[in-house]
Amino acid sequence: MSIKFTAVINKEATWYVAHCLELGVVSQGKTIEQAKANLQEAVALYLESFGTEDIPESTGEVIFYPMEVPAHA
Repeated sequence: MSIKFTAVINKEATWYVAHCLELGVVSQGKTIEQAKANLQEAVALYLESFGTEDIPESTGEVIFYPMEVPAHA
């Protein structure tokens, strides 16, 4: 059995940070591939610790868009 989740990876300084949106699990890596692998391992450990009951699964729809907000000094 497998469960689908949504992952987002962004670059912060010299590391890639990976977030599982549904669970709030975060990991990192020096490459995108390493961040993905580390996040998959972290999510697997999370599920081992807390089980799979009441785990929100990905809805399959993710929307990203660039947003600009005026900064007030």
